[in-house]
Amino acid sequence: MPEQQPQQNPQPQQQQQKAVFEGYMAEIMDVVRSVKTGISGEIYSVSCKILEGNDRGRIIRRNVLGPIKIGDVIRLPDTSREAREIKVK
Repeated sequence: MPEQQPQQNPQPQQQQQKAVFEGYMAEIMDVVRSVKTGISGEIYSVSCKILEGNDRGRIIRRNVLGPIKIGDVIRLPDTSREAREIKVK
């Protein structure tokens, strides 16, 4: 009796692709803790210094979700947008 060869999977194996997030690294310089926004106050207004790209060295204001502290490094999708100052009514 001839030996049976193991059956090969007819479907090709799917290669796992890692998501590549492109953006610009920025370091948190100042966190405005007195002013928070969002439904439950989870969004902080921060000043961050751009660490790479054409705008390197520029300090901009952005809104960040979640806990954050001075010195943290975040990745921003772009550096052209800047958050307006949150005014408490």
